[in-house]
Amino acid sequence: MPRQDERKSPAARTTFPPPQPGGLAPALIRNIQTLQERRRAVERDASTQERVAGAITRFTGSMAFVYLHVVLFGLWTLVNSGLLSILPKWDESFVILGTSASVEAIFLSTFVLISQNRMAAAADKRADLDLHISLLAEHEVTKLVAMMSAITERLGIETEADPEVDELRQDVAPGAVLDEIERNHRL
Repeated sequence: MPRQDERKSPAARTTFPPPQPGGLAPALIRNIQTLQERRRAVERDASTQERVAGAITRFTGSMAFVYLHVVLFGLWTLVNSGLLSILPKWDESFVILGTSASVEAIFLSTFVLISQNRMAAAADKRADLDLHISLLAEHEVTKLVAMMSAITERLGIETEADPEVDELRQDVAPGAVLDEIERNHRL
């Protein structure tokens, strides 16, 4: 009986991955290095409070933190319920445990919010950069369309795009686009 992978069509069989290019384009390497340096600069410029909040958030978001709580809360519960008599009971009603967990939750949520605010600020900067690059690219494409249109007109070449060229030659007005988006959101 043929194996499962032998019954597949030749196109569905596993093949070797295609060879990868010898390296990255210099512009891409430069962009990667620029982004890495920018991230290092942001980390260097972070305040002590932001660094502490980040470290606490990283630790509390780890499995080590979960394991620590499993051990502490498990031990607390076993001792104070009388199932483990190696220590005397100190919180038979579990009020101290509940209060401690509530206070911890308040502080942890504050640290998470601090980290989220910092991440949101970084995301806003990236979104602004993306918007600026997109607007620049759109402007450049508009100029290229105008130049190609002039070339085709000069050479007497007609294309299927001719009816749309006048519209494509116009620069996009970001303010007008944003105004239209806001108008549509209000409806």
